[in-house]
Amino acid sequence: MHSVEHSRFDLVARAGACVMLSLSLVCAMAPAVAATMKPAELTERAMRLMHGEGVKANVDHAVVYLCSAAKKGHGPAAYELAWLYLQGRGGVARDDELGAAWLREAARLGESPPARLMQNLPSGKKRRLACIASHGRDLGRNTVRRAELIGKIHELAPSFDLDPALVLEVVRMESNFDPRARSHKGALGLMQLIPSTARRFGVKDPFDPVQNLRGGMAYLRWLLQHFDGDLKLTLAGYNAGEAAVERHGGIPPYDETRTYVGTILSRYGGDT
Repeated sequence: MHSVEHSRFDLVARAGACVMLSLSLVCAMAPAVAATMKPAELTERAMRLMHGEGVKANVDHAVVYLCSAAKKGHGPAAYELAWLYLQGRGGVARDDELGAAWLREAARLGESPPARLMQNLPSGKKRRLACIASHGRDLGRNTVRRAELIGKIHELAPSFDLDPALVLEVVRMESNFDPRARSHKGALGLMQLIPSTARRFGVKDPFDPVQNLRGGMAYLRWLLQHFDGDLKLTLAGYNAGEAAVERHGGIPPYDETRTYVGTILSRYGGDT
């Protein structure tokens, strides 16, 4: 976390040993993360996200999974990306040239697009195989890693009684899915844990993605309990430290913290 003020460890003691024991049990109960998903599994999950089948629809996350699968050589994923851009849906802008590029890639990977469609594709300079989500955001960089991290978050978050979508937005805000992220204030890893917080929640290696996620989620769960489920105060505490929230009787008057809370709530409640 980009901590404006370090959290005070004595608050944990004041909360009682039972709280720390329950957190330890939660960490122990967190399931082992499944092996890296196969391309077909990535594509299947993408389609569920695209159409909201059993999960909340999220086209941006669907693009991440499709792009990851396509980069691993899965033709059906490239084909779905092609149709996404040729049709323009779910907040993703229509882009005929990009759709044509993915359709050619799908054909190269063994798919059989309709001959008439292939003949009518726009010609011209070859387009880079980009992965563009809503609002024109290019998600192509490190997409394979991002897809794997999203999968881990979805698997781990329920063990901490957290909404994966909320954790995703915290990770996106903190490190933009970079496990090696390091802030000038000494915060480390995916969820930007400062060393004292990492120790507090049993994280030995903050650059290990799974350890970092577990530690960050444990802290989020603790903050939610500490602030009686108030999400705004929880996020403010994650950024500035719970002591600052208590001292100011609410969200501290720090521009960074107020922007942090507002941005995550906006993304979590609407576009992600």
